[in-house]
Amino acid sequence: MPIKSYLAYPQDNQKEDLINAVSQIPSCEVIPSENQDLLIVVTEANNTIEDEQIKEKIEAIESLKLLSLVSGFDTTKRD
Repeated sequence: MPIKSYLAYPQDNQKEDLINAVSQIPSCEVIPSENQDLLIVVTEANNTIEDEQIKEKIEAIESLKLLSLVSGFDTTKRD
């Protein structure tokens, strides 16, 4: 189960729009910064395909300026 955290930077004056858009994506949690113009986005997916689909949905948001992966963790068992 991939779990990732990102820093999401909004376009100028579009922080609230970005919060609302990311919040609509299932498996995403948004934590807005109180003193910076950025969001912390945590995603949780059932598999790597779903993980990539979530990332693509976030990257397609018009109010997003930059998405930066901070950390990733995968609990999927591999043989």
